[in-house]
Amino acid sequence: MSESAGFAVLPLLQSAALPRVGGATTAVSMVAYILVIGAIAVWAARRTHSSADFFVAGRSLGTVVLGISAMAATLSGFAFIGGPGLFYSLGATALFIVLPASLTNTMGAWVLARPLHDLARERGVITIPGAIGARYDSRAAQGWAATAILIALLGYIATNFLALGYVLDAVFGTGLSLGIWIGAAVVLAYTVAGGILAGVYADVFQGAVMAVASVAACWYAMRSGGGLAEISRTIMGADATYLGPWGKGGAMTALSFFFVFGVGSLAQPHIAHKYLMARDAKQFRWYPLVMTVAMTLSLLLYLVVGVAVKALVVRGVVPPLARSDDAMPMFLIATVPTALAGIVFAGVAAAIMSTVNSFLSVGAAAITHDLPRAFDRSPAGDAVRGRAESTNLLARGRMATVLIALGAALVAHAPGAQVAFLGVFGYGLFASTLVPALAIGLNWKGATARGAIASIVTGLALTLVGESLSYFGAYRLPAGVPWSGVALVAALLVFVAAGSSWTRSSRP
Repeated sequence: MSESAGFAVLPLLQSAALPRVGGATTAVSMVAYILVIGAIAVWAARRTHSSADFFVAGRSLGTVVLGISAMAATLSGFAFIGGPGLFYSLGATALFIVLPASLTNTMGAWVLARPLHDLARERGVITIPGAIGARYDSRAAQGWAATAILIALLGYIATNFLALGYVLDAVFGTGLSLGIWIGAAVVLAYTVAGGILAGVYADVFQGAVMAVASVAACWYAMRSGGGLAEISRTIMGADATYLGPWGKGGAMTALSFFFVFGVGSLAQPHIAHKYLMARDAKQFRWYPLVMTVAMTLSLLLYLVVGVAVKALVVRGVVPPLARSDDAMPMFLIATVPTALAGIVFAGVAAAIMSTVNSFLSVGAAAITHDLPRAFDRSPAGDAVRGRAESTNLLARGRMATVLIALGAALVAHAPGAQVAFLGVFGYGLFASTLVPALAIGLNWKGATARGAIASIVTGLALTLVGESLSYFGAYRLPAGVPWSGVALVAALLVFVAAGSSWTRSSRP
């Protein structure tokens, strides 16, 4: 991100713990939450017998389960920890992430749900890279998509493990490192046991916890500041730009956020993957409504906590935060009873675990199913093959899940990570590499494998190189424009230029 976006001035790597919000009631709430997740994992493990069960929940999901599961997977540690912190730092600029989130995630159902569902039924597709490969009849496109997903999700999972370590340390005093390993072990246990089936039904429970936590915390936030109008007057008296039309990041940063998070939502693999799990196409009729309501309720926390903490700082109730990620725990310490703090932190853990479970399943499928195809080898146990081969793929999927989780936990131990920065970075990388080939390609008959591959490589290269240059201070784009937005535009242009019918007809 650019300096004016507020990220270059924040350390990418950090190791300081969140403020302690522990207490017997909070700890009991967290333990009870983990026990429920464990019970769901045991139930799901008894029903996971094949690779289709492990990767796509046996294609058995109904509308409500599909919508709540997608919502829970969307809201990660970035939304519950990085999100309030981002709003605390940038003010109204962060609204341009929240504003498109609810509606554009439902728009994804209109663009992607039916094409992906049809590919799953007709071609036996069980992964997003597999859908790209089937659409273009290209193993290379499938392999490049799997590679881009693996690069993005490793950092994203590591970020969420780090956030989970912060949460466990804040509640139980485990220390950050031990908290990371405990959190990783819990998520890994129920993912390996029940795969995406365990994750989906854990998501339903987690989504309910997140919604309750969000509504309750918002009530206390409004109470702490005397209502939204009073909070706004307090902040505007000290910093007029904070709640101005574009916030502290400025117009270009705000519009770039809107573009990346609006269009980018169409190609987040852990959400698109849910469409492969639907029982039938009828489940998509009411999915947008369920998803929009669930997302709106949960994202209240993102907005209200950020402005409430800013007002508390302006009034001198809370000291200025050393870093933005402290916004949520400081809010809980200053305003919320310990019983509710336990529910809110359980909601944070829920958001993190549901997202990590989805990414672990997506990553495991990429390793065991998609990359072998890219190297012109049949995957060991495709879901559409015999039972013995499917069982083999199931075993390999579980092994790959363990390896990804261990790798991400180790990455999380690099001298810390800034949750907000890596959350936006991972989201942008998914958007720049997958939006053209997936969201547009599934709906444009003129799209070609050549354009798909070129767009994925362009988005991957520009995002990685550009964000690295920006972070190390070698070069930053002007006016608050993020590299992920530029990479997405470039990938779209390359997709059309390299893959359109006129380009194909001009080839020798």
